[in-house]
Amino acid sequence: MSVHDNLKTLGISLPPATPAVGAFLPFVRTGNLVFLSGHIAKKNGAPWVGRLGSDLTTEQGKEAARGIGIDLLGTLQAAVGDLDRVTRIVKLLVLVNSAPAFTEQHLVANGISELLRDVMGAAGAHARSAFGVAQIPLGACVEIELVAEVS
Repeated sequence: MSVHDNLKTLGISLPPATPAVGAFLPFVRTGNLVFLSGHIAKKNGAPWVGRLGSDLTTEQGKEAARGIGIDLLGTLQAAVGDLDRVTRIVKLLVLVNSAPAFTEQHLVANGISELLRDVMGAAGAHARSAFGVAQIPLGACVEIELVAEVS
């Protein structure tokens, strides 16, 4: 099945690329690699604000990461024209706005990892880092950046 078929089966419509809101680009392509700038979690069109382990649960963080994944796929589609040209999701960096004692960043990150597996199949398998941070721009609960390889 194509990526587009998988998205349809999952009931996912990709949003348009998220424009940059600062002095940077939403994506940069060099050779066969596409680097996507960090995308923050949103709820009802606004930043999803909160700190995991005090304001939000791990499940809410996982949901936020999945939502970011959908936004990142929209930006990736804009960058490459067709998601079926993506040969591999290479690497994710997942930043989790965390209370000091919160240690489940890896479980939050599973929200996007599972989405990419379901949408991209084998090409969605990736390397990943997940970090707890003191704060994310606009107070968002999660921010994720992505590197992909394209044909």
